[in-house]
Amino acid sequence: MTKANIPNFILVTGLSGSGKSTTLKSLEDQGYYCVDNMPITMLPELLELLSNSQIERIATSLDIRNRTFLDLWPATFKHLQDEGRTPYVLFLEASEEILIRRYAESRRQHPFLQHSLQEALSKERELVENLRAQANLILDTSNLSIHQLRGKLFELLTEEESPMELHISSFGYKYGMPLDVDLVIDCRFVPNPYYVLELRPLSGLDQPIKDYLATFPAFETFRQKILDLLLYSIPLYFKEGKRHLDIALGCTGGRHRSVALAESLAESLQKYNYKTTTFHRDLYKKKK
Repeated sequence: MTKANIPNFILVTGLSGSGKSTTLKSLEDQGYYCVDNMPITMLPELLELLSNSQIERIATSLDIRNRTFLDLWPATFKHLQDEGRTPYVLFLEASEEILIRRYAESRRQHPFLQHSLQEALSKERELVENLRAQANLILDTSNLSIHQLRGKLFELLTEEESPMELHISSFGYKYGMPLDVDLVIDCRFVPNPYYVLELRPLSGLDQPIKDYLATFPAFETFRQKILDLLLYSIPLYFKEGKRHLDIALGCTGGRHRSVALAESLAESLQKYNYKTTTFHRDLYKKKK
């Protein structure tokens, strides 16, 4: 979608177990103010309050958990149209087999359950048929994992293919591994400038360290292979709905090799229009 076509008011609805909660969380990550399963009679009032709060994008989930929803929806929809606040209706569905499996896994009870889950699902599908026909977008989640569903929503409802945000950090193994990163890469096999006396006081931010490491063909080969790996995998992470990737590079003290490599990779990735930041966790630790 182009920026002009991105809906600022989304109604998430559909079959029970089709992924509405996951969808609402994903929309929240995209900047929507989200409300789950509020009474439909409060919807016009909520929109008025939020518009006065200068909130630009709103998403709400309404379904048969609210027993008056289907009865009141036609009049509410007309009222919203008259007020110039027509919602973008996103209808989620899945096959009966998948819905039954999801209910078995979650151990939750279907709102219409009396005798059998299959009967409850059939009744619900029949009741929401008119709502489904009114939808702007019908999304079948049968073959989508949670991450794939998030990725699909980003693809459908974002303004552009905005690049992944990359955070590249360096660290020293002797101070412990970082716990909050996605990828950890060990570069301790690269010859250590620490053992060159005139280079020891410097860091990977200094040109003499970069020049020293460049004299080892293995360092450049290693750097290029990491870059190739990231350029291959980043679009795949993006497709799965991930928008931030934390990469940590480690050497013994976190001062020379990992710092130089982190800076070099960040510089290369910026040339591919990735928003990249660097952080050197142990660079200024007191030397022991």
